Amino acid sequence: MASEQPTNQLTEAELAAAAAKKAKNEAKNEEKRRAKLAKLAAKQAKLEEQNKAQGENGKEKKKKAPKAAAPVFVNKTPKGEKKDMSEPMANAYNPQAVEAAWYDWWVKEGLFKPDLTADGKVKSEGVFVMAAPPPNITGSLHVGHALTVAIEDTMCRWNRMLGKTVLFNPGTDHAGISCQSVVENKLWKETRQTRHDLGREAFIAKVWEWKEKFGSRIHEQFHRLGASFDWDRAAFTMDPKLSKAVVETFVRLHREGTIYRANRLVNWCVRLNTAISNLEVENKELPGRTLLSVPGYDDKEKFEFGVLNEFAYEIEGTGERIVVATTRIETMLGDSAIAVHPDDERYKHLHGKFAVHPFVDRRIPIVTDDIAVDMAFGTGAVKITPAHDPNDYEVGKRCNLEYINILNDDGTFNQNGGPYQGMKRFHVRTKIIEDLKAKGLFVGVKENPMTVPTCAKSGDIIEPLMKPQWWVNCTDMAKDAYDAVADGKLKISPKVSEGDWFRWLGNIQDWCVSRQLWWGHRIPAYFVNIQGEERDYNNGDYWVSGSSEEDARAQAEQKFPGKTFTLEQDPDVLDTWFSSGLWPFSLMGWPDNTDDMKRFYPTSMMETGWDILFFWVARMVMLGIKLTGQVPFSEVFCHAMIRDAHGRKMSKSLGNVIDPVDVIEGITLDGLHERLYQGNLDEREVKKAIAGQKTDFPKGIPECGTDALRFALCSYTTGGRDINLDILRVEGYRKFCNKIWNASRFALMKLGDDFKPSADAKASGNESLADKWVLHKLNNAAVEVNKCLTERNFFGATNAVYQFWLYELCDVYIEVIKPVCDADTTHDEAAALRKITAQNTLYTCLEGGLKLLHPFSPFVTEELYQRLGRRPGDATRSIVIAKFPLYEASYDNADAAKQFDLVFEAAKTVRSLAVQLDKKKDATAVIQAANPDDEALLAGEKASILSLARAVKEMSISGKAEAPEGYESSAVNSDITVFLQK
Repeated sequence: MASEQPTNQLTEAELAAAAAKKAKNEAKNEEKRRAKLAKLAAKQAKLEEQNKAQGENGKEKKKKAPKAAAPVFVNKTPKGEKKDMSEPMANAYNPQAVEAAWYDWWVKEGLFKPDLTADGKVKSEGVFVMAAPPPNITGSLHVGHALTVAIEDTMCRWNRMLGKTVLFNPGTDHAGISCQSVVENKLWKETRQTRHDLGREAFIAKVWEWKEKFGSRIHEQFHRLGASFDWDRAAFTMDPKLSKAVVETFVRLHREGTIYRANRLVNWCVRLNTAISNLEVENKELPGRTLLSVPGYDDKEKFEFGVLNEFAYEIEGTGERIVVATTRIETMLGDSAIAVHPDDERYKHLHGKFAVHPFVDRRIPIVTDDIAVDMAFGTGAVKITPAHDPNDYEVGKRCNLEYINILNDDGTFNQNGGPYQGMKRFHVRTKIIEDLKAKGLFVGVKENPMTVPTCAKSGDIIEPLMKPQWWVNCTDMAKDAYDAVADGKLKISPKVSEGDWFRWLGNIQDWCVSRQLWWGHRIPAYFVNIQGEERDYNNGDYWVSGSSEEDARAQAEQKFPGKTFTLEQDPDVLDTWFSSGLWPFSLMGWPDNTDDMKRFYPTSMMETGWDILFFWVARMVMLGIKLTGQVPFSEVFCHAMIRDAHGRKMSKSLGNVIDPVDVIEGITLDGLHERLYQGNLDEREVKKAIAGQKTDFPKGIPECGTDALRFALCSYTTGGRDINLDILRVEGYRKFCNKIWNASRFALMKLGDDFKPSADAKASGNESLADKWVLHKLNNAAVEVNKCLTERNFFGATNAVYQFWLYELCDVYIEVIKPVCDADTTHDEAAALRKITAQNTLYTCLEGGLKLLHPFSPFVTEELYQRLGRRPGDATRSIVIAKFPLYEASYDNADAAKQFDLVFEAAKTVRSLAVQLDKKKDATAVIQAANPDDEALLAGEKASILSLARAVKEMSISGKAEAPEGYESSAVNSDITVFLQK
């Protein structure tokens, strides 16, 4: 029998058609964007004309002219072409202009593709491979994803500049539950149809449409963030190559018995109508009696939680009663026993007797259990509902009790609910209390602090429910993953996450991988319907698996020789984490032994949030070791969770979720409000979110640019578990980019159009004390950045770059060399040598500083690097592949640095005193030094002190003497004192 192609996968032709459609949409969007920008430019021009006219009108001249719109940049560079750098450098830093065009050029030039040797091998410098965590296609990226990109791309760009073969592999995840839920909600909102109205194939087609729309949006955001992905390898977890790996894994593990079928308790989400894993359950702590709204009920309805309801069962054939207590009184319809402690004297006479159920025709045995029952708690009698409670489930196994399921999948009561059949579960909760009271069996209610399990996806109250599902036995795999960290094969940082790893894997439970969805990888398992035999879907012996229906049929024929049968494929799909657990090697073509598997697996590093260490990372390690025999990466780095400036978790209903593009481009408060209406929030949540946005972003979000956003996010990464993101701090790093822009522009002017840097970047030996100092600082910065990135100390790395650019190059060295570069050296060979040496030093610092900054802030560094020009013999076409600065022995000069530090301290003391005395430019200073060597040093560096002090017009330097009259003093140290005329 020919196998049918799974309805949730596309053929090659369909994929090609989708790609063509995507390209067409991108072109259309680009046309719309350009038209919008042109419209804004015309609007700005009109405003400028109005302002000019008002200025020329006598009466209007006195009025304040309206503020002109911000300049609108229009990118004139054709897509993929290199930006024209012949135009003069702009007077001010403009992120829009700087970030335009470079990304498309990088991609076209193939700069992000892994650089292999001529014979197709990785380079001798090493290999660095990162499989980027695939974001869900349920919407667009948020600022948490921007943090991921900032850290990961910093690592990839740094390693690429170190000369290694680097592969940064992008992709997206099909997000089974989330994606299906979003599309179902959208379908209902727009057409009042359910997926069942459409049917499986038509609904899946709708989800594919969603994927194309939002998958493209995510890719566009990655472009804006500067992620240096090899886009030719972009993957989707439902692609044919990755789907093949999923099927192979299930079949292999099922046939060896690691995957098995069993009718056991699952976490059932009524709202989503599917089972979910323990990791997708959020526990809500209640201090006591609490009224909660429940999804799927009327908005005005609230139900009581956080209480113990006590009621009585009557003992059969007697007038005696036994009182039990429960937090879920509606489950009493599924009670199959009452348990007491075997040593409890109060109930020994009831052992082996029966209670009578008040609402259904059922005798309930009194059983003994010394594990589940605490004689000192409550009445010492416990109702047992094995089919709806994890603890009771175990009692049911110990005491051989009946498992009575009382719920339908939609949360209504089934035929076992007696008179309550068809009613919704929490309506039964209310009604059953009324009916118990009417029968005189309700005893009372008590406050009871408790934990309520909720679905992380829908917010619904989770119901433990008996379901035949597919399970993965994780015991052996968990031990291997545990040992991998314990033995040092896998490093997890920060250290706190390593402790979490051991705790979780040491107490692992089997993993339920069935999901009652349509969107996802349909489980490649088939029930064997044998002619003439009764069907038992719960019996795993009658299930086979196969890579195709033909393969499964061959398995069935081998298992049931001579039998006549038909095959029925399981309608369920696999848990999304099952396919994403294969990500590092399914990307490389596993199970085939591809060249990529040989070159790029295992990968180097997995970077992700600590909150999915168990959801995802542990499963990748377990499955990686199981299926490939290797740990899938040698290191896991867990970044922090981004919260808002108040420490609150990002939430759409709070209105504090931030789109990174809104930080890059800036957005008004009204624009933020509009974002809320484009989502799936209901009207009440929108109003709440708008209020939150007004508080958090009263003026909207200022334009910060990608470079500032990435630098800020890396600087926030200190090893903690939470980041309270303040947008104003990001804006501060835009000012840092502006400082770098202005410094570079000034430096390029001082170098001049005719400047040709020396071919050798080493120190020449002709450097002044200031030259030696700044080269030493550059060397220190290079050493520190490399050390910090090796240690994954992103805060330390950004701090070293920031310190060098701002406080050493800009604030000190450039100020010192201004007069040197401006001097007329026509007839002074010594001055000419000082000038060319200073220019070469300045060039070296600019070149090195831009390279140090590039992994964090790629766009502004490329723009300035292209304007800087190359050394003779250096044909490097992009900073992306330039050599990253390392330790340079010729720059290492601690003695010179120490001497100039003293000079700088003297200059700072003069400047501080001038500010104190409110001196501007005409101050007279005297510096006295008790040590002759210090006196000689300061005298020789008098010009540098004057340049740095700024406010001083005249200065004399002498040995220690009487304090001059009419001067204010300040000590540099115990031997040096500065005097400034009052």
